[in-house]
Amino acid sequence: MPYEWLVGLRYTRAGKRSGRNSFISFISAISMAGIALGVAALIVVLSVYNGFQKEVTERMLSVLAHIEMYDVRGGGMKDWQAVARQAAQHKEVKAAAPFVETQAMLVHGSDKLRPAIVRGILPEFEGKVSGVTHLVKQGSFDALRPGSWNIVLGVELAKALEVTVGGKVAMALAQSGTNPANALNAAPSMRIFTVAGTFEAGHNEFDAGLAYIALEDGEQLLGFDGPFGLRLRVADTQRAPIVAAELKQMLAGGMLVRDWSKLNANWFAAVHTQKNMMFIILTLIIAVAAFNLVATLVMTVTDKQADIAILRTLGASPASVMKIFMVQGALVGVLGTAMGVAGGVLLALNVDVIVPAIERLLGMKFLSKDIYFISAVPSDLRWGDVGMIAATAVGLAFFATLYPSWRAAKVKPAEALRYE
Repeated sequence: MPYEWLVGLRYTRAGKRSGRNSFISFISAISMAGIALGVAALIVVLSVYNGFQKEVTERMLSVLAHIEMYDVRGGGMKDWQAVARQAAQHKEVKAAAPFVETQAMLVHGSDKLRPAIVRGILPEFEGKVSGVTHLVKQGSFDALRPGSWNIVLGVELAKALEVTVGGKVAMALAQSGTNPANALNAAPSMRIFTVAGTFEAGHNEFDAGLAYIALEDGEQLLGFDGPFGLRLRVADTQRAPIVAAELKQMLAGGMLVRDWSKLNANWFAAVHTQKNMMFIILTLIIAVAAFNLVATLVMTVTDKQADIAILRTLGASPASVMKIFMVQGALVGVLGTAMGVAGGVLLALNVDVIVPAIERLLGMKFLSKDIYFISAVPSDLRWGDVGMIAATAVGLAFFATLYPSWRAAKVKPAEALRYE
């Protein structure tokens, strides 16, 4: 082992000759603990954040399709079966279902009205592309038969309208035809629907603002000759953007293809931004520990000036002296990062055990079932995040060694030994 490593390792350990050496080593230990605490906190927070994101995304995908295809030429996709067969030629497309969609106002009684997105579907096909048909609380999606004029509401939407299964709601549309020239003069069209069921997706946006009707009823109501387009399910949700781009090239012109991340682009962009900001803010904890490391090394350089001078007179180069203190600081950073990674991974993998234990100890519930849809704190440890956090911590620690090491290399042996 090079002597620079041996001397740097020795300087890292607690000194025995004086209390001052022990104090410097104590500050090194505090810096190491600070780095470990920052790394562990960052791993746990990002894992919990990833867990919430994964949970919400899964609940959104229980209602959203992985890919949606629209016929932008207008008038509806008359031969949707042919388009579905063409899309199914892609090896990653597993199922397709037609749909129509519009915004409407739902009215119950004289004073209960709520805006909603109304989606027309074929229940036997919809169950293949989303899980909404399995989220029924009351009634059944099978009641959405052509000409039945039945409707299935989200549970929060039904509560807001104060309507139950079997009740009647009126649907008001701004216009029922496809001719935009009459849009300004068209009076709202009304249609009475019978509530055939309710569903609960666990996501307030859908539970409070989404309703389903039969596909043919929606086409008749909107004056279309076919569905708006198709909803597709693919084998891997994470590859949906790639599959969507490939389908756009495969299919004939006039098709708009969007994957699930584009359907809620604002939400996913906000989540991505918040995660990045969380990473930056919590990295400041590691940065504070790195500043402590700078102070520790500066004090060590001041204390070891005689040792540095002796090494220089024995033939050590300024680069070797600089390397000694860089080894000392980097070792503190690596050990602190290793302890932080071990502790953070252990905590992140056992959040489902640790959080309930803390709740029982404090006699309180962090996420109440009466307020939040997610009643347990989720965790999704991603090794990519762990690697990025560890690299950031080691990089900050190494950066913190540069100035003190450079200062050590500038020590002049004659001046350092003058009063020794």
